[in-house]
Amino acid sequence: MKFEQIIVVRAKTYLEELIERFNSRKQAQFYLESSGRSFNDILNQHDSFYKSMDALRPALGLAERYKIIDRSFLPNYIFGEKDLIIGMGQDGLIANIAKYSKGQPIIGYNPNPDIYDGILLPYQTIPIKKMREILENEFESRKVTMAKSVLSDGQQLLAFNDFFIGPKSHISARYKLHFNQHSENQSSSGIIISTGIGSTGWLSSISNMICSFTGKPHKIELKPHLEKLAFVVREPFKSITSEIEMTFGIITQKDILRIESKMVDKGVIFSDGIEKDYIPFNVGTSVEIGIAEEKAILVQ
Repeated sequence: MKFEQIIVVRAKTYLEELIERFNSRKQAQFYLESSGRSFNDILNQHDSFYKSMDALRPALGLAERYKIIDRSFLPNYIFGEKDLIIGMGQDGLIANIAKYSKGQPIIGYNPNPDIYDGILLPYQTIPIKKMREILENEFESRKVTMAKSVLSDGQQLLAFNDFFIGPKSHISARYKLHFNQHSENQSSSGIIISTGIGSTGWLSSISNMICSFTGKPHKIELKPHLEKLAFVVREPFKSITSEIEMTFGIITQKDILRIESKMVDKGVIFSDGIEKDYIPFNVGTSVEIGIAEEKAILVQ
């Protein structure tokens, strides 16, 4: 099947975000310079982004049509089966796109290699020949396993990197955890559930913390294509009413993690670090975390 339309999902530049906050470029410049920061650096990053966009346009013109949308439209945008998606921004944008792409291929395009690591952004340019091949569905890709949460009230959420389940503020999360035919009441600062591709992110910071305490290497890393997730309980607290025996596990198709909230309020679930898109998770609500049916397809 040939792709007929290219959808470029772009992130705002830092300068554009500042202008939204301060209403004008001059006010943004005044704010930065008065705090001792260089406005020229921000301006150069902005210019680099748009130069990269201009360099991409000849390749976009090979499709029957194309459009450029801001990442804020993703939750309401419906991708078609003949859409090819290009994510233009930092690595986190690809994670955001994957949750809404419905299995459509995603090209990670790095508009500024000087400031973006580009782990999920293999392209800094897309030659005309390469774009022709991709539009004809001739390309290599990798499928990435995602996580899925299903709440007792029917709400669902996908995660490309990880889920956080816990308190919205600095209070203890209270819940009952069910896993692998065992159950336990817990009090902690929350639970991280990581995919394979996300295991080098938030989950790795927990591994680093364990290593710093014990002085021994401690690495939790899953392969992105395997249908496995890892969960870790952060800062579990043992008391008369809470236990600390079930603080780590590997979720598979057979072993699903279930959590019952015991938080009166301020309990949340969010994915991939996007706190503003949280789902409330308070007393009377439970959630099951498992392997998502959808796969993220990343063009190589």
